[in-house]
Formats: sequence, C-alpha cells, structure tokens
Amino acid sequence: MKYLNRTIEPTLQSAATQFPVVFLTGPRQSGKTTLLRHLFQDHRYINLEDPEMRQWAEEQPKDFLQHHKWPLVIDEAQRVKNLFSYIQLSVDEHQQPGMYLLSGSHNFLLMESITQSLAGRSAVLSLLPFSYQELEPGEQDKETNQLMLQGFMPRVYQSITDISLFYRSYINTYVERDVRQMANIGSLNDFIRFIKLCAGRTGQLLNLSSLATEAGISFNTCKIWLSYLTTGYIVQLVQPYYKNYNKKLVKTPKLFFTDTGLLCQLMGIENMETLAIHAFRGAIFENLIYNELLKSRLNEGKNPDIWFWRNNHGVEIDFIIEEENKQIVIETKSGKNFHDDYLKNLRSYRQFNTDSSRMILVYDGDIERKIDDIQLLNWRSFSQR
Repeated sequence: MKYLNRTIEPTLQSAATQFPVVFLTGPRQSGKTTLLRHLFQDHRYINLEDPEMRQWAEEQPKDFLQHHKWPLVIDEAQRVKNLFSYIQLSVDEHQQPGMYLLSGSHNFLLMESITQSLAGRSAVLSLLPFSYQELEPGEQDKETNQLMLQGFMPRVYQSITDISLFYRSYINTYVERDVRQMANIGSLNDFIRFIKLCAGRTGQLLNLSSLATEAGISFNTCKIWLSYLTTGYIVQLVQPYYKNYNKKLVKTPKLFFTDTGLLCQLMGIENMETLAIHAFRGAIFENLIYNELLKSRLNEGKNPDIWFWRNNHGVEIDFIIEEENKQIVIETKSGKNFHDDYLKNLRSYRQFNTDSSRMILVYDGDIERKIDDIQLLNWRSFSQR
C-alpha cells in the first residue's frame, strides 16, 4: 500500500536524535507501526502481540534484549511491563539516542512503565488518525458529510470498502484486546452499550451521574469505564478554561471522540443522507474541528492544551488555545451559509476577555473574510493552517 507522509515525522525524527527511548502512543490503527517502520528502516522490528515473542520477553527479558539488539522498534511494548527495567539498564550502559522506539495503544500502561523505569530517558509522542491535511488531494475534495462519516483511520483510505464493518470490528477488537488487559469487565455487551451512550453525549457537558444511571452502573464504575476509554484513545475530555475570570463558570468537562467515523457508527449513522439531517450533525462537526486542533498540537509535540469556556448564563466558546501568551478563541458552526448570529458568543466573550486574543469562526461555508475582529474560515482552510 502507498505510504502517506505524516505531519509528525519531523517531531518524531528529532526526538530520536535526542532521547535513547521514544514512545509513540495512540489508538489502534492510527498508523504507528507503519510510520516507525518507514522512518527507521535501520531498526530491527518486534511485535509483542506475537505470543511466542511475548512469552520470551516475559520469561527471559534480559536474554530477549541481548538477542534482539538495539536499535530496535518494539510494537505493543506495554504488553510486557517487566521488559522496561532491562531497557533502562541497556540505555544507562550505552547512552545512545534512538536506541529503542516503543509503540503502543495503552497510554496509561505505557506512562506507568515510563514513570517506573524510564523517566528522564524518554520522549513521549502521540499519533492520532490522519488529519485533513495528510489526506491525498482527491480525498480532501470529498464532501464534509462523507469525510465525517468515514472518519480518518488510515486503513479506511487504503483498503476498506465497508466502513461500517470496519468500525464495528474496530470497537469489538478494542474491547477484546485492550479493555480485557486493564480490567475484568463482567459483560462486554454492557461496556459497548456504555460506549454508545457516551457517543450520544459528544460535544456536551459530561454528567457522570446521569450517564451512570442510564448505563445501569454505579457512579464509580462509570468513572473507571470512562478512564478506559480515554487511556485507549477512544474518547477525549476537554476541560473548561477559567483563568483570570471572577464570574461563575462551568467546571465540568466536555466529551469528544478521537475519530468521527467511529462516532457516527456508534450513533447508528451509516450513510450521508442520515448524517445530513441528523440532530447531532452540529456536534459531530464540532468533534471534527476538535480532532483537527488536537492532531495539530500533538504532531508538533505540544501538550494537548485545548479548553472550552462556558459561563453560568449559557454563553459558550467551543475551543480556546494559547499561543505565545495569547488566546486563540474558536467557535464552530456546521452550516454552509453564514448568519450574523454565528458571531453572538464570540462577541459576548469579549466582555469577559482581558487578554489580547485572536477570534475565529470555523464553519462549513466558502466565504472567508473578517467581520470586525473575527476571522471567518472554512474548516478545510482552518485545518491546513
């Protein structure tokens, strides 16, 4: 299959020249293995999903690393936690950059291993599915609904024709492989139902008590299951921004999914006609813009510092990021035709903002211009900045 360049490549290559260990995390099927094997062809490759390899690494980690000498790519490295101590010994002995490139889809398990064994010796980067700008021109030209429906998983653009089947298989594989590694969930069907209930809350303030009640589970179980979804890169939580304001603000996070194709499948949306008139189309579009913001930051090796803002009167700004001590304030609208009402919340926010900021309305229309101090941008233009 044709290799498509990833925006994170310079960041990843730079990290490998500075640190002896580089961790590349991200959801399953986001392209981690393909990326590492393409960029680091002089490294040997091992996949610890292989039962024989995993057994060898578990039972004889020292012998395993002596046989598989660095430079080395280890896929699904979190599957053998006791291997990390021996990697540390090797790193401390040789002190060379790019010795071990480790990938995995369990952010929590990987970070736990880093904290225990490799703190100060490693760089941590995250790779999400394709961003819009990483798509080939023909794919970029697709209609917005089609892009949201099919999502941005690399395999969807290379070998998949039945998108619904792909995402159904994806979620079943995630539950079977990843969730079972983290906990013994009694009913996997209940957990999948829980994921679907989360999908119905995308872009909304997350009320854990309500979610737990609807899912028929305890509040604590709800928190634990949600943590599984975040550490497995299925969902992301966006925290409220409340710096330098004295007004009463909402302090509950909002929930988004890492991929809109998966989100649409969980919502039961399987064709463009349904999506076009769906009550949640605006929320799915907002989720699309969030994903583009998140990918942009992670591909540059930045912290995923994206916030939203909402006061107790219901005035809300979809996203706020900070660059060079200045705010970038972003509102999203899924419509194609601009209406002056689209700017209402941005204008209201001015009353509370004491910092110099850049204000952007991202929508699905084609007219791009400035109104007062607010920049109107089509989402495709916004995604390529």
